Parts: sequence; C-alpha cells; structure tokens
Amino acid sequence: MRIIAVGNLKRFYEEHPETETGIKTWIKLVKGAAWKKPKDILQTFSHARPIGNGRVVFNINKNDYRLIAKVEYRLGIVFVCFIGTHEKYDRIDPISIQEY
Repeated sequence: MRIIAVGNLKRFYEEHPETETGIKTWIKLVKGAAWKKPKDILQTFSHARPIGNGRVVFNINKNDYRLIAKVEYRLGIVFVCFIGTHEKYDRIDPISIQEY
C-alpha cells in the first residue's frame, strides 16, 4: 500500500519520541500490505477497527495513541487522517475528520 502523509507521522514521532517505534512498525507493515477489503487489515492488525467511510482506527504504542487512516482499497492508497492521544481522539469525529 502507498501511504499519504508519512511526513506528518515523522513529525509526530519527533515530537512524541515514545511513538517512533510503533509508528515505524505501522508504516513498514502498511507498505508491505496489499489490502483489498477491511478484513485484510485485520489479518495485519488484529486490533484495528473499521469505522465507516473507508476509515480504520489503529492503536499505536499498545493503544496509548490512535491513528485514523482512510483506505482506498482499489487504488492501494492509505491516507493518514489523524494521529493523537485518546484524549484528542475523543474530541474529534473520526468519520469526517479531514486528511492532513
């Protein structure tokens, strides 16, 4: 899969160094994937949660942080829409938040 907004993830882990390993692992696994449907994501990330509108919530750092991505299966593209703490996540609408 091709990831859009990897630079935003890098900036995030530079500001939050405790997330670097988790984010880099997520990037590596996503780049190596070839998802065709939401069920495929669960084979890579068993704790991921499809939430509608093509979006999926991923846990980063054992659920300390959340990452929302919009997956365009047909195009093989993953758009990073959000990454942040649970507190920040609770203040957004995960289905409609705009991509970075």
